[in-house]
Amino acid sequence: MNIKFLDLNAQYYQIKDEIDRAIAEVIESSSFILGPAVARFEENFARFCGCKFTVAVNSGTTALSLTMKALGIGSGDEVITAANTFIATVAAIIETGATPVLVDIDPITRNINPDLVEGVISPRTKAIIPVHLYGSMVNMAHIMTIAEKHNLLVIEDAAQAHGAAFNGKPAGSFGRAGCFSFYPGKNLGAYGEGGAIVTSDQALAEKLRMLRDHGSKRKYYHDIVGCNARMDGIQGAVLDVKLKHLTQWNKARNNVAAQYRRLLSDMPITLPAEYKNSYQVYHQFVIETDRRDDLQSYLKDNGIPTLIHYPVPVHKQKGYIEAGFSGGPFPVTEKLADRIISLPIYPELKAEEIKYIADKIRDFVSN
Repeated sequence: MNIKFLDLNAQYYQIKDEIDRAIAEVIESSSFILGPAVARFEENFARFCGCKFTVAVNSGTTALSLTMKALGIGSGDEVITAANTFIATVAAIIETGATPVLVDIDPITRNINPDLVEGVISPRTKAIIPVHLYGSMVNMAHIMTIAEKHNLLVIEDAAQAHGAAFNGKPAGSFGRAGCFSFYPGKNLGAYGEGGAIVTSDQALAEKLRMLRDHGSKRKYYHDIVGCNARMDGIQGAVLDVKLKHLTQWNKARNNVAAQYRRLLSDMPITLPAEYKNSYQVYHQFVIETDRRDDLQSYLKDNGIPTLIHYPVPVHKQKGYIEAGFSGGPFPVTEKLADRIISLPIYPELKAEEIKYIADKIRDFVSN
């Protein structure tokens, strides 16, 4: 077989008529920047996330940095986040002028270890950014208790958790704000770059709308210093169409994950953990093995693409070490980086393809 890691073409052809019609409406109206399609998506996505407001922007990284700026986080402040995350989380903190303070992860959840957070809180700490990695939520009850005790802001990095929930409450709705990425490969992906902030704080939403549009409430009048971070109309239209299908797509991802679990459960590999109080959306299906590189090579030779999310932890990235933002050691994060491998997972992945992948992993383990 020749399996794809992600098949966006298959997704497009399922909803082609809806997508084409939505894009055509934007072109016909010439509403290329923000406009009705983006406003409609903002309203629907806020409802989906259990929040009052959405502010659509041009990327998930921008969503994080603008939120911190809007909340007054900057030079001299510290922001706590997970050592195991995509680089954008830490880059956004640095971009505001604040200092990232990394915390090692729980070996089971692979998310920030809440038990370690209080140990790094200082008088300069302003916020915690929990990262819901791979579509699995952080224990937000624990994080919110810590934040309330120490009077800290909570900004959720939900870039990989569209539709995930903890104790029945959606990702993005716990903290002061939740930040999402709509990079094309995400569970809810645009046809280009895109991001959004969700919040129930009206004043924060209004400030974020100004910041994304050069600090302006009305054209050519700029009350604060902002930037150009507006979402394109076409991206808003695409996302609003896809949002209608997201719940079903997330269920399909869970079905793929269940098939993987059934077929791989008796093998000497570590599978993603599952929790009764958490609904995962499986942005990635990440397994662990001591022979990761060999397994990845074997699967590639058999037509199965895989990825590593992520091979080099943030605190070991060259640019961040040279910029003075190194930290650690973070033994759990570092060990994980040597063992993890992401298998193909998307709603259109067929049962026979899943079985083929599992069979090849079994062949590798057996031989």
